[in-house]
Amino acid sequence: MKKIPKMISTKDLSYICDMFNWHLIAAKKLESYLSQGQEQEITKKIEELCQMHFTACQKLVDLLESENQG
Repeated sequence: MKKIPKMISTKDLSYICDMFNWHLIAAKKLESYLSQGQEQEITKKIEELCQMHFTACQKLVDLLESENQG
């Protein structure tokens, strides 16, 4: 991954926000599906996908925080 410039443009920030929101919405939808799951194998996959999306959200936040600190 290329290094993020010290100043993020409005367009870049908008794109990052869109990515964050997409991952967050996907994770929340997957969480709601967990209560409906009946098969253990499917429930496990949904949990993995949910965690993947939450991890992506956290990486975006960490990326912005690290640039804000440095």
